[in-house]
Amino acid sequence: MVTSEHMLLHCCLIVQHPRFDLCHEMRMTFPHFLIVTICGLLFTACSGAGLDVVTATPPPPSPTPLRTPTIVWFPATSTLTPQPMRTQPPTPEMLLGLGELIAIDDFSDPGEWNTAVSNEGSASVSRDRLTIVAQPDVYMVSLQRQMVLGNFYAEITARPSLCRGEDEYGFLVRASAATYYRFALTCDGQAHAERISLRERHILHEPVFSGDVPPGAPGEVRIGVWAFGSELRLFLNDRFQFSFTDSNILSGTVGVFAHAAGETPVTVAFSNLRVRAVEYSPPTRTPVP
Repeated sequence: MVTSEHMLLHCCLIVQHPRFDLCHEMRMTFPHFLIVTICGLLFTACSGAGLDVVTATPPPPSPTPLRTPTIVWFPATSTLTPQPMRTQPPTPEMLLGLGELIAIDDFSDPGEWNTAVSNEGSASVSRDRLTIVAQPDVYMVSLQRQMVLGNFYAEITARPSLCRGEDEYGFLVRASAATYYRFALTCDGQAHAERISLRERHILHEPVFSGDVPPGAPGEVRIGVWAFGSELRLFLNDRFQFSFTDSNILSGTVGVFAHAAGETPVTVAFSNLRVRAVEYSPPTRTPVP
């Protein structure tokens, strides 16, 4: 009788025997082959030797791509925060003593104003407006030929269409060919006042920024000047800006001007001139005992 021990030994001898012809001589049939296969598996399990144990190895991690710096072609730059322009509140109490309307000019008659055309600039009246064009570094003036005013409130509308930086334009009062008061607006948003005497310039009020001055072009502003005795006040869009006292010029006509301070021309149109009388009694100072 064949025991399991004999079968196991028989299988081990067949599997490990180096001679192929011996296995052939044993005339293995299918039952023998099945027994041999089972024996081989049992032997491998029992001995724990002869066959290497295959262990699943995890695949190597994928290489981490190197980070390349991102090129910022247009880096952000700090932006200056623009300072708010000063806009004066309405101050009707500064427009004291306004009387009747004494003069109106709608710029329908070119003969009422000084006009000229040259390579340096032009002053022309058409389509109910007076337009001044000044080439770089040129100062152009046009005066009203009929008016003579002492105490008054005059308003005129200015519309700059080509204007930048320190280019300036504005209103002339108590004017003649040689002397006048000049209220100037610059295209960077400032207003100031001067007295011009025989080509001499006397500053009467330093430049101040105002939200009522158009910052460049195109723009529109209503310029008003109140004059009584030695005191003159500037209004822009019916808002008080500043005042000064000067007694050198007491009467004259009105006019307009434009000055190209940079390398480009300046163009400004003026229209709708209105003049009112001023009947004003300045307050009397009480003497201090």
